[in-house]
Amino acid sequence: MAGAGVKLLNKRIRSVKSTQQITKAMKMVAAAKLARSQSNMLAARPYSRKLTELMTQLAGKTDIDDPLFEVRPVARRLFVVLASDKGLCGSYNMNVLKLAHKAVDTSIAEGAETEIYAIGKKVNEFFGKRGYNIFAKHVDFGGEASSEQGNLVGNTIVEAFTDGTFDEVRVIYSSFVSTMTQRPLDVAMLPIAPEQAAPDEEEDDRAIDYIWEPSQEEMFSVLLPLYLRNRVFMTLAEAFTSEHAARMTSMAAATENANELISALTMQRNRERQAAITSELLDIVGGANAL
Repeated sequence: MAGAGVKLLNKRIRSVKSTQQITKAMKMVAAAKLARSQSNMLAARPYSRKLTELMTQLAGKTDIDDPLFEVRPVARRLFVVLASDKGLCGSYNMNVLKLAHKAVDTSIAEGAETEIYAIGKKVNEFFGKRGYNIFAKHVDFGGEASSEQGNLVGNTIVEAFTDGTFDEVRVIYSSFVSTMTQRPLDVAMLPIAPEQAAPDEEEDDRAIDYIWEPSQEEMFSVLLPLYLRNRVFMTLAEAFTSEHAARMTSMAAATENANELISALTMQRNRERQAAITSELLDIVGGANAL
């Protein structure tokens, strides 16, 4: 009986060690992807901030007459939901999908026709199984943000908004805060709401009055498409960086848990083996005394 127990424990230890090798490899792959994705995201942030600053200045000084700024009564709403194509990333997908599910149900309860733009297999499967309307989907991005993907998503939502298919477009994704923290967000993408927070007089006096060449209106029309595409790209970059961070953290925890389980099983195996040896010694001693 003891021999069978030791054999079973050895089998379990080998099985856990094999799993640990997999989780360790996945952790290293996720760490490499995180480093690349985070580097690209951080490199793009200064450009994004400056572009937003220029757009804010222009929006406050020009008469905006662009369909992307048109505020309409919301009869139809589109939610762009970003999650991963694969699992094994802890609570990352569930946190995003939980927020998206609540937002979509609230929109439907308000009487708006609501559809889902699914980016990631997990989003498509989650809402598809529950019978929600899927407007479009991308299940092949593979956790990599690129300008081509940003243009593809941006052009799709712009066309859907400008042709009147939807009156509002919102994006639900996970914002990257740190390697250990990712925060699900629900933000409005279209119509664009210019930041018109009025500065106080003292700040206004110190504001730099740029000389624009060409005119402010022409600059605005050129920068607006760039601004929107950049917003979409940065959203994808934040979401995918969060995914890699969550997966790396999850796999690191799984590797550590496997190590603890191996230690516990090894100790239990040693006890079983020691008990078997003690029992055999007692049998030998008892037999010798009987003779």
